Amino acid sequence: MAVIDVAGYVAELKDHAVDHKFHVHDERHFVETYSLRQFWEVDLHPEEGCGGPIDLHLALEVEPRVLLDFEDAVVALPEDEDPPDKWFFPLTFNWGVPPLPKGPDLLRLAIDLAGVGGVELPLEISATDSFGSVTDAPVRRLSIVARQQVSLARVLAGEELLCDTFDRALAVTRFFLDRAPTWLGE
Repeated sequence: MAVIDVAGYVAELKDHAVDHKFHVHDERHFVETYSLRQFWEVDLHPEEGCGGPIDLHLALEVEPRVLLDFEDAVVALPEDEDPPDKWFFPLTFNWGVPPLPKGPDLLRLAIDLAGVGGVELPLEISATDSFGSVTDAPVRRLSIVARQQVSLARVLAGEELLCDTFDRALAVTRFFLDRAPTWLGE
């Protein structure tokens, strides 16, 4: 029997995202047949952004060796002792932004988003300018990613709900929703 119900934790994450004013659109679960590594992916966006241009893609990567090592440590512990906080799963937030004909200044955007994401949700921002043909104006595609670590000890204790992280992710998403019409040239 598994010490942590990963599928149950993902369901709790989705419910918690809804509590933080997100709307869940889709969920996917992938298992690599060779390594048994699992990926749980959830597509969501703020309730007011339904049908809008911004989506948030949440991905939890489950490394089987980390999970098995954690389970071995928990089973070996005395019943009244908590495991140390040294096992983690990566959790990635990836914002999907459509091509932007009037894309923002990347440095200004990074500075503005640093204040929105804060130290609780550090963001990686990059952009790619592409040209349909040599005479066309560039179209900017943004890539915004935040990486977090999910503590298995806190999941086991029922404490890893990521309230601050979801609040920051909502603020970042709303930041994009507010500015998207300008960037899209609407």
